[in-house]
Amino acid sequence: MSDTATLINTGVTVAAIVVLIVRFRLNPVIALVLGSCYLGLSTGLGVGKTVEEITTGFGDVMAEIGLLIAFGVLIGAILRDLRAIERLVDKLLTVFGPRRIPYAMALTIATVLQSIFLDVLLVISGPLARGIGKRLGPRGVARMATALAIALECGIVFTVPGVGALALAGLLHVPLGKYLLFGLVVIIPTVTIAIAIMSVLFARGWWDPAKDEMADEAVAPEAPRGGPGTVAALDLRKPPALPVVFSPLLGALVLIATGAVAEMLAWSNPVVAFLSSPVVALLLGLVGTCLIGRRYMGQPAVESALGSGLRDSGQILLLNGVGGCLAAVLAAAGLGDILGKYFSANTWAPLLLVWLMAAVLHIAVGSVTISAITSAGLLAPIAPSLGLDPVLIALAAGAGSLFMVHLTSNTFWLLQSLLGQTTRGALKTVSVGVSVASVVALGPILALNLVL
Repeated sequence: MSDTATLINTGVTVAAIVVLIVRFRLNPVIALVLGSCYLGLSTGLGVGKTVEEITTGFGDVMAEIGLLIAFGVLIGAILRDLRAIERLVDKLLTVFGPRRIPYAMALTIATVLQSIFLDVLLVISGPLARGIGKRLGPRGVARMATALAIALECGIVFTVPGVGALALAGLLHVPLGKYLLFGLVVIIPTVTIAIAIMSVLFARGWWDPAKDEMADEAVAPEAPRGGPGTVAALDLRKPPALPVVFSPLLGALVLIATGAVAEMLAWSNPVVAFLSSPVVALLLGLVGTCLIGRRYMGQPAVESALGSGLRDSGQILLLNGVGGCLAAVLAAAGLGDILGKYFSANTWAPLLLVWLMAAVLHIAVGSVTISAITSAGLLAPIAPSLGLDPVLIALAAGAGSLFMVHLTSNTFWLLQSLLGQTTRGALKTVSVGVSVASVVALGPILALNLVL
């Protein structure tokens, strides 16, 4: 098949996936598999080869990140039922005070709390952020809503074990420890600068409480403390200290980072290599979190939290796996060789082109995770021809997938209702705020490109 025909069929595939998801409300998992089937058949792979690539692509991604996603979600489920989020926010408010709490809360959510399933994290932290916002003055809700939106969406794609970060690292074959370190380099200045820019806009009159906030009686009620499925056993026992609660998760991340540093320094030790492998490190974090949960909640509560976490992880695993299906079919169809003729390290601003591709997909689909996974699948075959470190391609795709969170996003409507904003207000704090972060993230990514 000619190069032109392959490119046309690839374009039709992406457009069809977008239409199936947006227009016909088809589940993204089904849409991505159907798109992979069409692409394989239309580019001449044949029935057998198409099915083989789809199943192999799914299996390869699951082998690389499947256990990591499961372990991360399970850790988050226990932390949720230990009421770690509410207690941590209270502590941050005490330590940093009202003026700095948007930054402190956002950076904490964007980094430390990314193991918690997004919707659960939002349902718990949203009412807390609104309550704090009411204490910060007339623009307090705007500041907290923006901080929360930026933190949640950036954390997904830049922070291990965020779902988007794991998908990008897996599809582009980036060592997870390396992604963890470089993701932190990107996310900390991105979140801080984006919140500061939005705060300046609000201070100059861009926020009108009368038009941008809902009356209190119209705000969605606060979720039960501890989130869905919480067992009340914690009320009967003294809650654990926050350093104790988070020590297994933080220890796991330190182990992963240690492995990345050792690799960069070309230092080898079999014990360190074993303990710092992401699967082992997160497994140890899960075991430690389970032990803490059993000590302070009891075994039945831990089992309930794990059951809830397993239910949450199902769709996440499937969605990441089918991203691998599309990437495998694209590679087999020869897209990498075709686009490699046009893309290279000498191409004008290749990282900007990666960002733009992900941004366009996100505007069309309306989901940060889906657009990040789809763009990574499209980029995986051509990554070698770009001549760039794969971690930069992954981060640029993640940054682009943040651009213009809008009305088709479930996160948009949750932030709108839980933070007590009108649709007009949510467009300012969520759509504009996260888009600012998407653009700001290009700064540290391009800076990293100068040193790699």
